Amino acid sequence: MNNHYNIIIIGAGPIGLSCGVEAVKRNIKYLIIEKGCLVNSIYNYPTNMTFFSTSERLEVGGVPFVSHGDKPTRREALEYYRRVKAAWNLNVNTYETVLEIKGKEHDYSVLTTKGEYSCKNTIITTGYYDNPNLLNIPGEDLPKVKHYFKEAHPYAYHKVIVIGGGNSAVDAALETYRRGAEVTMVVCELKLKDSIKYWVKPDIENRIKEGSIKAFFNSRVIEIREDEV
Repeated sequence: MNNHYNIIIIGAGPIGLSCGVEAVKRNIKYLIIEKGCLVNSIYNYPTNMTFFSTSERLEVGGVPFVSHGDKPTRREALEYYRRVKAAWNLNVNTYETVLEIKGKEHDYSVLTTKGEYSCKNTIITTGYYDNPNLLNIPGEDLPKVKHYFKEAHPYAYHKVIVIGGGNSAVDAALETYRRGAEVTMVVCELKLKDSIKYWVKPDIENRIKEGSIKAFFNSRVIEIREDEV
C-alpha cells in the first residue's frame, strides 16, 4: 500500500473536512486522520445542543445545509457533515490516533496507532474540545464531577451544581432543571455573560429571578467533597 501523501490532515472536524475538499479541488493527494468518529467533537456536544450560527454559515464545500429551524441542531450537523464526506468522497481514516510527527519540512513521517505515513506537509485541525477548563481545586477528580455535559436525564431528581456563567453552563442548568434536578449555579463574575444566546438569556434570568434555579454570583468553588461543595 502506498502510504505517501502530499498532505496529511489531522482531525476530521469541519476545518479538516474543508481542507480535504480544497485538496480534492486541486488534485492533491491527501489523507485525513481522525482519532474518533467523523466530526468527533460535534458528536460529543450535548445531545440537544443548538448551534449559534444559521445553517448556511456552517456549510462546507458548497454542499447545502438545510435545517428544520433557524438554528441547526447537533443531530442535523452530524447528518450534514456525513453528506459532505460522501459528496466529496473524502479520504478519511477514523478511529486512528496520531502518536508522533517527526522529520523536517517537506519530509515528514506520521506515526499512528494503525501504521506509519510519509508526507510533504501536515495540517493539524484538532481544535480544543478535548482540553477541559480545570478549576485545579481539591476534589475535582471525584467521580461525581463532570467536565463535559452530554444530556440531562442522569441528573433527574438530584442536586446539581453548575459552575460557570456562559452558554454551556446556562444550557446545562436549564436542561437539568427541566428534568427535575435541583440546580444551583456558581458564577465567578457579577452577572451572567453578555454573550449568552439571546433566545436563552430571558429564560435563565427568569428562572433565577423566581428562585427555580439558585445562583451565587461573585463566587468561586474552592473545594469539592463527597457530599458537599
